Amino acid sequence: MTIENKGAAGASEVAGLSQEVAQFVLATQSADLPDLAVANGKKSILDGLGLALSGSVAKSGELVRRHVADISTPTGAATVIGSDLKVPARFAAFCNGVGIHADDYDDTQLAVAKDRVYGLLTHPTAPALPAALAMGETLNASGADIMLAYHLGVEVECKIAEAINPRHYQEGFHATATCGTFAAASAAGRLMGLDLPTMKRALSIAGSQSAGLRENFGTMTKPFHAGRSSESGVVAAQFASYGWSAAGDILEAPRGFFKAAGGGYDATAIDGKLGAPWTFVEPGVSIKPHPSGSLTHPGMTKMRQLITENNITAKDVRRVRIGTNSNMPNALIHHQPQNELQAKFSMEFCMAILLLEGRAGLTEFTDEAVLRPDVRDMIAKVDFVVDDRAEAAGYHLMTTYIDIELTDGRTISGMADFGKGSPANPMSYAEVADKFLECAQFAQWDSGKANEVVAMVAELEKLPDIHGLMALLRL
Repeated sequence: MTIENKGAAGASEVAGLSQEVAQFVLATQSADLPDLAVANGKKSILDGLGLALSGSVAKSGELVRRHVADISTPTGAATVIGSDLKVPARFAAFCNGVGIHADDYDDTQLAVAKDRVYGLLTHPTAPALPAALAMGETLNASGADIMLAYHLGVEVECKIAEAINPRHYQEGFHATATCGTFAAASAAGRLMGLDLPTMKRALSIAGSQSAGLRENFGTMTKPFHAGRSSESGVVAAQFASYGWSAAGDILEAPRGFFKAAGGGYDATAIDGKLGAPWTFVEPGVSIKPHPSGSLTHPGMTKMRQLITENNITAKDVRRVRIGTNSNMPNALIHHQPQNELQAKFSMEFCMAILLLEGRAGLTEFTDEAVLRPDVRDMIAKVDFVVDDRAEAAGYHLMTTYIDIELTDGRTISGMADFGKGSPANPMSYAEVADKFLECAQFAQWDSGKANEVVAMVAELEKLPDIHGLMALLRL
């Protein structure tokens, strides 16, 4: 690496990976987005807006609005979705990030390398979209500019998550919290029109705010991670614009993000790979059909299919065996869940509720449902184990084997590598719209307003600004 010059705030500006990321964020134009990336991005944007609505009525939604009130936030220009609040951009990013991730129903990046845990890298929309919306609404940006900023944030977040050593996630960091901060800084910085030295400092400030531990999965602190990463990215871009000093090589430096948080990184996964291909094109982003950890979804998709094809009812079931690779129980850690948040990370609950109800949506993931006697009895019949066949398939797959032992002596079996909503079995825009409307209904949102949002997101790049869109998402 070579020292180029001194930035306006006095920090050394270094030519390297951080500069490459910053240049990508600032130089990319809307015309550079492939049509498939735009189409898939709109599905994730609509999905995120619906989740922010449903998340607004979660207990965490009430608490983040209390937080905003407690700090006596002055009136701002950015909407807290599902409320009547307009607050400064950083706080809207926080509230909406928490809301999108509150039900663990948001989209998921898919891994490429076989040593990385497929479906576990990061939730790309939860940090990137709230930052883009909050800054875009504040700055009166066009729909096209906001959509581009969102795409840039998602791309930076996903490529960083793909590059960092797998140890980062496996030993406890939550990539949505850590890598998501760079997404939000990229989206906000692009909309703010930062120059190259300032954008590099924004990334550096974001890196020093990057935090979040997986031990908190199954609690409100997991969605807190998403909200805080989105807010931190906005704050990073704002402080950089003030002239706040920071390092110029935060990603690749010996004491920078990749080394400190992961012990290193695979340069071939990010160097020259930003937008080549776009993550939304290859390998794709998965949209969830159920409000639970993404690793449950291949098994849940296959379980629903087996139930339907074989007319299985709960009373027919003697025992169920679910076999996966060893990294999946490392995330699905709640084998006897006691509340809805733990149930999202319980393979046993997800299978039990499907066998009992035939579905697993927002209304099934409640504390009351988790503690029902019939649910507890069915959970006890589910064995979640490591399967050598799934282990051999590689961690880049979510291979799940199911064996349902019935009371009549038959065993019904199936296997899946992917779930509904993955690029291998994608949702259409209409199907995502149905999910959005489910979320809106769950939040008791006006159906007319909800349908208008569906139509506006489909034409997002044509909107001169997003004030009308955000008004539909506000009380």
